Parts: sequence; structure tokens; C-alpha cells
Amino acid sequence: MPNSTGSQDFPQIKLARIGRDGTFMRPALVLSGSVLFPGVITVTPVDTVESREAVETAKLKRETIVVLPLHEEAETDRPELPTIAVEASVLRLLRLPDGTLNVLVQGRRRVEVVDYVQDEPYLRVKARPIDEDQEPTQETKAMMQAVINLYRRVTELNDSIPEDVIIHILNADDPGVLSDVITSTLSINFEDRMRVLEAIDADKRLHHVAILLGQELSMLELKDEIASQIQKEMDREQREVYLREQMRVIQTELGEADIFQQELNDVREQIVQADLPPEVNEKATKEFSRLSLMSPLAPEVGMVRAYIDWLTSVPWTQTSEDILDLTHAHKVLEEDHYGLPKVKDRILEYIAVRKLAGDKRNSPILCFVGPPGVGKTSLGKSIARALGRQFVRVSLGGVRDEAEIRGHRRTYIGALPGRIVQTMRRAGTVNPVFMLDEIDKLGADFRGDPSAAMLEVLDPEQNNAFFDHYLDVPYDLSKVLFITTANDLDPLPPALLDRLEVIEFGSYTEEEKVAIARLFLIPRQLEFHGLDKTSLKISTPALQTIIREYTYEAGVRNLEREIANVCRKVARLTAENKRHPQTIDADHIHRYLGPPQFEEMRVNEEDEVGVVTGLAWTPVGGDVLIVEASVLPGKGGLTLTGSLGDIMQESAQAALSYMRARAEDLGIPHDDFDAFDIHIHIPEGAVPKEGPSAGIALATAMISAFTERKARSNYAMTGEITLRGKVLPVGGIKEKVLAARRARVKNVILPKQNARDLEDIPKTALADLNVIFVSDMQEVIDIMLLEGPGLGMRKLDQIRQEKEKAQAEAEGMNEI
Repeated sequence: MPNSTGSQDFPQIKLARIGRDGTFMRPALVLSGSVLFPGVITVTPVDTVESREAVETAKLKRETIVVLPLHEEAETDRPELPTIAVEASVLRLLRLPDGTLNVLVQGRRRVEVVDYVQDEPYLRVKARPIDEDQEPTQETKAMMQAVINLYRRVTELNDSIPEDVIIHILNADDPGVLSDVITSTLSINFEDRMRVLEAIDADKRLHHVAILLGQELSMLELKDEIASQIQKEMDREQREVYLREQMRVIQTELGEADIFQQELNDVREQIVQADLPPEVNEKATKEFSRLSLMSPLAPEVGMVRAYIDWLTSVPWTQTSEDILDLTHAHKVLEEDHYGLPKVKDRILEYIAVRKLAGDKRNSPILCFVGPPGVGKTSLGKSIARALGRQFVRVSLGGVRDEAEIRGHRRTYIGALPGRIVQTMRRAGTVNPVFMLDEIDKLGADFRGDPSAAMLEVLDPEQNNAFFDHYLDVPYDLSKVLFITTANDLDPLPPALLDRLEVIEFGSYTEEEKVAIARLFLIPRQLEFHGLDKTSLKISTPALQTIIREYTYEAGVRNLEREIANVCRKVARLTAENKRHPQTIDADHIHRYLGPPQFEEMRVNEEDEVGVVTGLAWTPVGGDVLIVEASVLPGKGGLTLTGSLGDIMQESAQAALSYMRARAEDLGIPHDDFDAFDIHIHIPEGAVPKEGPSAGIALATAMISAFTERKARSNYAMTGEITLRGKVLPVGGIKEKVLAARRARVKNVILPKQNARDLEDIPKTALADLNVIFVSDMQEVIDIMLLEGPGLGMRKLDQIRQEKEKAQAEAEGMNEI
């Protein structure tokens, strides 16, 4: 609402005449959301019919009106009007073309509203003038000077205040007028204006105005500071633009190109030479258009530039030509790896299909599963060499974020594509051999499940349009030969496992380890240590000693470490010009490698009661288990020790139930199960043991303990037992049979349904063993248990008889 002060060329209207009771009556004009101060001229709209009637009547009769300030949120039907108002003169009515009416009014003096005397056709009030005449004190004058100084500083920062208003205020000598006029020029809210209007005391009013001026000054200074900072930034940017333009002109005059323009030209050429698919080319061209319109100093320039670099550097059409020569592939695979016939046959089959069918069939998704150190990763390199393809590898161990696979969206600072696209960029072709190592070590947390993202990567029906969040365009992975590796399939989700063609890597036999050491490990370590092949030889007995006493593994990784240890010792002696043996025998091994790290697996050398040899599978190969069963007086309890897992404990319960069900056939009195406890222990209690494959060994040990029939010591066994005595097949047969051979156990009892698993075991290993297949527990008992003392001759019978005799004597004494 525009305000002004000072004398104007308007007709003078007299103030209302005061009655005997000190009051007068005048029409009232309600100002919504605004406050009129004495001495101020302002234009205000007339919104209601009542207000229009009031101002027209006052203008016609040349009377003053009472201006009542009203908050905007107040109800207009019958509002609670203020008690302090302003008597004002209606100077002019301004009728606008749209029919609205504005009125020019001048505040004359403060009045106190006594009563509302009329509502129709307009509001009429009874008011009493407020006497504001008072002689200013020295304190008031000091306050006036302080207010004027503050106002002067405000006007220096606020250009919207008219010059004549500023002059009028600076020359004011009345504290009340000074406060009112200053307040009318400030941009403050309704409540602050009303607080000044209602302050009758001039000193109090000046105090309010000083506070408002201080607040206004703080706000204006802050705005001025912000504006100054913005202006400096704009000046700096304009200066940089001006200087850059000057530099461009100078470079043009000197025949030099603009650096940024040169970079744009390089990017354009990069897009053209990348030979992108249509959809990708459209995306890259669109981003280049954005880049060309940006200022070189814009922060988005680096992000867009990096995105275009990724689009153009990832291979889209570049391929390496496959070598489809089966003879060459077979030669390469044999040169690099010993054994592994199944894997080699599968790769040769793939090459044969590629040779005959071309690209009609998608590449398989292979999964190499086996213990550490058996050559899974190195075989992937050999496959790439046999095919003539690039080999790339990504380790998935510990990956927990889905974005590691699919990439980050470009809205994030420092966003990058996922590992799949990054590795494809490193490969440089669309058909590499891509090894995803340790896929069973993928994790999951609040950032997503990476194994779920791998479903699209490893599905031949979907990976032709793999979507990376960063690239934001489909990427074809269908030509990639994916090979995954894992130590265990249990952690893999079923949906992911269903997409994989699983090829199992078994443990190496001792003969295979010796052959691998001769063909690969020893020559490599001799070369690494600078030794001549003719100057050092390691005999077969020495290798066998290393394998048996210094390594305990399914693969050959630790074997190579120990061979390297021997080579280091010899290399030091050679460097010191000291003599060393030309051939390393078994006797030299202890001198070079120290005491044995592992004892050879030992089993019972004598037939004993309640002691049976079982077979177990471990991640590093097979092992033998000694199952011990002992019967002692008690109440029929079963105690299991040796860190047995839940499944193994259930197998023991099933074996006990089978024995009790067949007690009569086995020659065991039923009373034994109430009179004696049985304790089963498997040594090496610190090593957890789990699985159902020790079922028949547990049952044999229990039956031997109760019948006191000795169990044969030169037999080892594995198999699950049911309550009916059926022997069910188990896994890890190859590792278990090799463990029995390594422990020098000549006879191995296996479930009949596991006969097919012997095909994976080398014939040289089977030649040393007598494998017996069984389908029922009775067959195991007939083979394993020797003749016992017979019923009534057992130690258990003697214990029970002595116990019964002691009870009878005790009862006799009680009768006496």
C-alpha cells in the first residue's frame, strides 16, 4: 500500500466536533490486513458494500471517517474490531474501469473506539480522541536521534522509500509523528504495526520502532551481503567468460584451436570411430549435443564426458576369431593340465559344436565345483588359449552390493558401471572367456542381493540384453563364454544353480599329484629359483613324503609351496658355493622342511570290540574316522561326543533303534538296553563332524560293543542306515576311497548304489583295494564282526548276574 506524507493540494476537512461526553460519531472504514497511521496519506481499496457507503457518505458530507485496522484472517461478518483506530479524511474517490473503488485517505489523529452504534447501511462508531501532546524529555530526544540514525542507515540500503518521505522523517520534531511515519515505510507484519499504533506513550512507541528498525537493518545488511556475494560471483564468471573469449580470439589469430572445441572434436571423432549400434549411437550423440552446449566450467562436463568415454570404449561389435581346431585345443589342454578328462571332453565338445553349428547355439554357462587348488581357475586360462579368446576374471568373493554387478545410476557422484561392464571393457572383445571366480562367496545385505543380479548375467535367454544402470542401454553378453567357480554348491540359490552346467573337480590321487609335480610344479619352481633342471632332481619317494607328511589337501597348491621351499634351500646353498645333493631323496626332506606337519592316517592294527573305521568327506579331500563305542552300567542312555552335528546324532539314534529292533537276531538280551548305557565317541573332538554317511559305521560299533564281537581292523566303510537296516548311497565316494587307500586300508565297504561312482576313481587306485558293495546292514555285520563269546559268556552277562545277585542278597537282608 503506497504511503506519503507532507502537505498536498487537497480540500481541508475539519476534524469531528467533540460532544459533551468527550466522544463523537463517524462512519467507519475497515482496512483488512493494513494499518493507517496519523500523518500518513495512503490509497486503499474499498472491498465491501458497507465500506463503499461509508466513504461515499463521508465524502458527500465532507466528514472524517474512522479507519479500523483488521487482521486478514479475521471473520468479516462481525469481526472483533480494535479499540485503537485512526480518524482520517477522505481526500478522493478513485473509480477504476473494472468497477472497483479505491479511496485516498489521510490519517489525522488516534482515537479510542467506544462503541459500535450502527451496522446498516454502513458501520458507524462512537470514538474518543486520544491526547498525544506531551513535551519531549531529554531521554525522548536522545531516543529520537537514535531512531533517526537507524532510519538513515536503513534508507541507505533500501532504495524503495521515496525521497520526500525520507526528508520529512529526518526533519520531524514530534516523537509520535516520527514513530508513525517511520513505521508506515517499513516492510513489517500486521502485528508489529498494531503494536506501534496501540502504543499511546511516545517513548514506548519510539522503543518499539527502534527494535523494528534494528531488525529491518539486520535483514537489509544480510540481503546486501548476499547480493554482494552473488554480484562478485557473477562478475568473476563474466570475467572468466570474457577472458576465455579473448583467449579464443587470440588463439584464432595465432592459428591455434580452442582447447574445449578441440576436445569436442575429439569426442565426436571418438563416437564415429566406435562403430556403435544404432540405439547406443543415438544415446551417445544426444549426450554429445548436451556436452557441446555446456560451458567448459560447468560441473556436468566431466560427468557427461566420462559417460561418453564408457559408451565408446566398451566393445560392442569387436570379436576375436575362434580357433576351432580340435587337435590344437586338445594339445593346449593337455600341455597345461594333467588329468581332468571330463572337463577337457566338455570343452572339446563345445568347440566341435561351434565348428559345425556356428552361432546358432548360445554359449554354455559352466560351473567348476571342487576343493581349493585343483586347477579350476587355471583351466579357464587354458580354455581361453585353446579357443584363441581373451581371458578375463572377476573375483566375486565378498561382493555384497547389487550395484557391483549392475553399476550405479548416473545421478550419484562418482558413479561407475558394474564389474561386468568394466571387465568387458578390459577384455576389448564381445566374446571373451569370462571367469566369475568364487561365485559361492557372494553375500547380501541392505544394498541388495548380488546373486539375484547374476540371474540375468548367467541366463543365455536374457543376457543378450543385459542392462547396466550406468550405461542405461542394453548390452549383449550372449557371445561370452562364462565360467564360474565354486568350492561348494550349497550357498547358491536354486534359481542361479539351475542356470549353471555343473562340472565337478575331484581330489587328486597321490599318483596324480606326483605326476603333476613332475610335469608342471618342479620345472616351474626350478625356473623361478634360477636352478638348472639337470642340477636338481626330486625323487618319487621324496615327493610322496612331502604329499603324505607335509600337505593335507585335495589339490596341489601346498605341494607347490613345499617344493618351492626345497628349491629355496638348494638355491641358497648354490649361491653360497656350498655342496648340495643332486637328487633330493626322502631322507633329505626332513632336513630341508623340518618335522612333519601331518601324521600319516593311522587305523587300528588289531581287531577290537566296539572300534570301527569310517570314511568321511572334507573340503580338502577324504579322511578316515575312528568310531569308538563303549557299554557301561547305567539306565539305557546314549551319550555322543566328538563334536557331532545334528544329522550325525540322528544317524546314531537310527543305528541304536535298528539294533534294539533286531536284538534277538543279534543275540542281545532286551534287558541290556535298560541296564547299560552306551557311549559313542569319534576322536579329534575339536573338529566338527556332520552328515549321515557314518550310519553303518556307528551301527557296527554299537553291535560290536553289545555282542562283544570284535570288528575287523582292515576294513573301512561309509553309508547311511535306515531303521529297517537298508544301506543308502552317500556322496564323496572318490575322496573317501582315496582316503582309505592313503590310510593303507585294503577293504572298503560301500553302498551298492554307489557302484557307479567308481568310474571317477583311477584304476591304479582301485587295483590296491577290495571294494565290497552292500545293500543291507546284515551284510555289513556278517563281513565286519568275528565270532563272539556267545550269550551268557559276555562280560555284560557277568556284570548283570553280579548285579542281580547283589540285589537278591540285599532283599534277603531286608527280610531278616
